[in-house]
Amino acid sequence: MARNLKNMMLCGFGLVCFLMIVDRAYAREFTVGGATGWTVPSGAQVYSQWAEQSRFQIGDSLLFVYQSNQDSVLQVTRDAYDSCNTDSPTAKFADGKTSVTLNHSGPYYFISGNKDNCKKNEKLVVIVMADRSGNKNTTSSPPSPAPAPSGESSPSPPVSGTFEMTPAPTPTTSQETPNNAASSSSSFVAALLGAALASTLFLH
Repeated sequence: MARNLKNMMLCGFGLVCFLMIVDRAYAREFTVGGATGWTVPSGAQVYSQWAEQSRFQIGDSLLFVYQSNQDSVLQVTRDAYDSCNTDSPTAKFADGKTSVTLNHSGPYYFISGNKDNCKKNEKLVVIVMADRSGNKNTTSSPPSPAPAPSGESSPSPPVSGTFEMTPAPTPTTSQETPNNAASSSSSFVAALLGAALASTLFLH
């Protein structure tokens, strides 16, 4: 019995390690600007269009490739991004090949360390989606009704003791992102491997 319990514990530990490795394997690295890299763009919307082509998730990373003796990367606030303020960045990189991990959801702002380059649109903002696990349940209070436009009266509240039934909107089907699909498949494969390993150990 003690030996079987030990084997089960080893199997569980191995399965957890395997799942951690699989989850890391599906984090992606995006080279900013593609083959052109981090430089003064040919147009005002080049980096905006590049960012719009991808879906960034927690755990992904951005790779900035540039000439270290001519340029750098500053991570900044929204205000500094808008004004190309290079004085007080939240992070500064100048190694020529900078990898920045996106470890939380929300916006990230980057500008060139060369203020003139920033004013020539060498700047980037990316929006990171919520946790890739998608298991967080959040509740929120229903939104307040919007005020009626000028000249129109607001609808009368329902009479006391009566209820207005509004049909719930039909849920729309969204396509599962490659990361989530891959994660589900990985979990299934990992479970099969764990079961096979446990069976092998029990037979011994």
